[in-house]
Amino acid sequence: MDYIPYNQSLTKRARENRKIPTPAEQKIWLDVLQGNKFQDLKFVRQKPLDEYIVDFYCSEYMLAVEIDGDSHGEQEEYDQQRTERLNALGVTVIRYTNEEVMTNIAGVYEDLKKQVVGLGKP
Repeated sequence: MDYIPYNQSLTKRARENRKIPTPAEQKIWLDVLQGNKFQDLKFVRQKPLDEYIVDFYCSEYMLAVEIDGDSHGEQEEYDQQRTERLNALGVTVIRYTNEEVMTNIAGVYEDLKKQVVGLGKP
C-alpha cells in the first residue's frame, strides 16, 4: 500500500505543527532530513497517516521517524498502539528521544542510516 488514507481533520493540526516544531524536531530536520540530505530520500514533516500525525515521513520507504519527548506510562502505551497500527499499514516506525537528537545527532544519523539499509527497499 503506497497511499495511506488519513483523517482529513488532521490536516489543519499538521500544518500548525509544522509552524512550531520542537527544538529536537527542528534539529533533526535541519541537520539530517531536510532537502533530501539523508541518503537522497525525501522526507516530509508532520504527515497525517490514518488517524495519526507522524513527525517525519518518507513515502518511498514507508518510513516514519518519530521524536519522543519526556514520556510516562500513558504516553508510552499510546505510542505503542500507534506504532502497532502504523506497522499494520506497512509503515516502519523509528523512534528517537529528544535527548538523543539534541545531544548525539551524529549517532542518530548513523543509526537511521543503518536502519534504512536494513529495510532493503529501493
